[in-house]
Amino acid sequence: MSEEVTYAELKFQDSSETGNIQEFDQVGVKAPPVPSHVWRQRALALILLCLLLLIGLGVLGSIFYLTSKIEMEKLEKLQNFKDKLQSNVSLQLIYNMDNLKKIRNLSSTLQEMATKLCYELYRKEPEHKCKPCPKEWMWHKESCYGEFKKYETWQQSDVTCSYHNASLVKIKNKSVLEFIKSKKFYDYWLGLSPREDHKPKKDLDETIISSDWFTRNTSDLNGRMYCGYIYDSYVYYDFCTSRKNALCKKLANSVKIESILMNEEPDGRM
Repeated sequence: MSEEVTYAELKFQDSSETGNIQEFDQVGVKAPPVPSHVWRQRALALILLCLLLLIGLGVLGSIFYLTSKIEMEKLEKLQNFKDKLQSNVSLQLIYNMDNLKKIRNLSSTLQEMATKLCYELYRKEPEHKCKPCPKEWMWHKESCYGEFKKYETWQQSDVTCSYHNASLVKIKNKSVLEFIKSKKFYDYWLGLSPREDHKPKKDLDETIISSDWFTRNTSDLNGRMYCGYIYDSYVYYDFCTSRKNALCKKLANSVKIESILMNEEPDGRM
């Protein structure tokens, strides 16, 4: 009797659940649940995709790291090569500068020796081929001195000197003073500035520091102005229109070393 009751209850419950399911299907309120194995497949696929992406990122990162490392090594080698090249160039420049300085010093020494030797030859033979002055000009230190016995006015004598790329002699140091005194010049115009007032004679030694050696404008000379001239070891003043000789001075050429050894004539500075 009890077994029948139990069976009847179970059957009733089954029939009532079936009715509920049918009722929900008809109305559309509640859909049947998705099986759990579908979600597992989707989750597994998503996990695999993420792993593949991570693996791909790792591979790309490794490739980027290796490439960057190789490029950095190349760049470092190039930088080292550049630094070494710059260092070698700097050392070569220093070496060349040292050699150039030595060559210049040697050239200067040879030039000094040649000048001294030529001067000794000039003392024995005034028109020696090594003389750095034009023919018939006197040589002293770095200058050439020329006498022009034309008996001209001071202004005309100044023009004569200019024609030979020279100027009237100015005595501004002891060396020039002693040279001029040793030659005993008489009645030669000097490069003293013309002046309006007359000056008494003065010993040549007293004129070295004189500001009168700086020749001023001479374009407006007239018969009332005075110009200085040398007579032995004294300086006198006379009218600039008086007629006297011209004593000119200009820079000497460099002594040519080959002119001491060869027979060619040096070029005179005209």
